[in-house]
Amino acid sequence: MNIAILFGGSSYEHEISIVSAITLKKVLKKSNLSFIFCDSNREFYLIDSTNMKSNYFADGSYRKAKKLILKKGAFCTEGMLGLKEQSLGTVLNLIHGRDGEDGKVASLLEFNDIAYISPRIDASVLSYNKLYTKLYAESLGVKVVPYKLLNSNESRDIELEYPVIIKPVRLGSSIGVSIVKSADELDYALDVAFEFDTQVLIEPFIEGVLEYNQAGCKTADFELSIVEEPNKEEFLDFEKKYLDFSRDGKVMDAEISAELKSDIQEAFKKVYGTIFEGSIIRCDFFVVDGEVLLNEINPIPGSMANYLFEDFEGMVKRLSTKLPKEALIKIDYSYINSIQSAKGGKV
Repeated sequence: MNIAILFGGSSYEHEISIVSAITLKKVLKKSNLSFIFCDSNREFYLIDSTNMKSNYFADGSYRKAKKLILKKGAFCTEGMLGLKEQSLGTVLNLIHGRDGEDGKVASLLEFNDIAYISPRIDASVLSYNKLYTKLYAESLGVKVVPYKLLNSNESRDIELEYPVIIKPVRLGSSIGVSIVKSADELDYALDVAFEFDTQVLIEPFIEGVLEYNQAGCKTADFELSIVEEPNKEEFLDFEKKYLDFSRDGKVMDAEISAELKSDIQEAFKKVYGTIFEGSIIRCDFFVVDGEVLLNEINPIPGSMANYLFEDFEGMVKRLSTKLPKEALIKIDYSYINSIQSAKGGKV
């Protein structure tokens, strides 16, 4: 299996994406891997496998690598004789946050007819925007945590029942997220969140809430991971959410009832539907009074949540053969030709 891992990007999670890529190098041992680094200037570099070390990117050494140019059907290197196509295989989009999760990479690859594993454009838009995620889930009958939306230009004089959690609407991971326990803390938390976005969600902070993660994809049928009960403190902050994903130890299936596990998996399948075909996603759920609530969709989870699967590499291979393809639209200019004929060729 030929897989090209695309990582980096112009994102607050740029460095986390590098760690994800290094982790997957260790995981996908049977595959023929290539590595495409997108730097903060959105330029592509073909990285030799031996240079997949964090300091290679931190100290700028990656600039010595071959630059890649994307054209119809392939990434290419540029030489004396022009562009040379690189046969890199299916692209695995591992850019977290902006660029990777907001639809830019999906659009770029789709437009250039590059096979890729990642949410498609509409799925990216729905999952990157936390407000759209809630509206989408509710339309499917999947319950969500109650919320209020606040724009940066609106009055902050709002009635809230504390504690609450403040989240930027369009931002991956837990950056800019704060728990607010009293009205005195609200302004500062909003200032922090509005540094990253012009809209925030305000949700009730549920003390001691039960939280479970379900990852998976659809190949011939759904392939689901174990249900994980993450270790957390008050909430999964940036470090707990991402810097722990490269762990080597085996994650155990959550000790929950068969009924609750089934409810979580059915909610996941509803969310995944057909719109997320071609991608490996993770959904994070809360369980409150026995009800399963979608907290968020993680469209490109840290290291693709590989540690939750029994046969991750096999699943990636199977998924690479079941990727959705755009329908071919045949343009034959029959409409223009009919007008031309009717007007005697004068149009």
